[in-house]
Amino acid sequence: MKKLIFKLENGEEFITLVNLLKYLDIINSGGEIKYLLDNKKILYNNQTEFRKRKKCYTEDVISIPDYGIIIEIK
Repeated sequence: MKKLIFKLENGEEFITLVNLLKYLDIINSGGEIKYLLDNKKILYNNQTEFRKRKKCYTEDVISIPDYGIIIEIK
């Protein structure tokens, strides 16, 4: 599993799940995240996630096949 750390800019409170995955080049389109969500491939803090606009905050952990993502403050 490839571990990634995403750092929120100072003053940023959250990033949406779809924007996070696009920023990290894990997905290229909304269709790709829809596939992952529909097939229960995304875990948000160890719980299956179904919303692409889920707000991801500091210290949240997102797991996708082949990736583990941790969000921190820059």
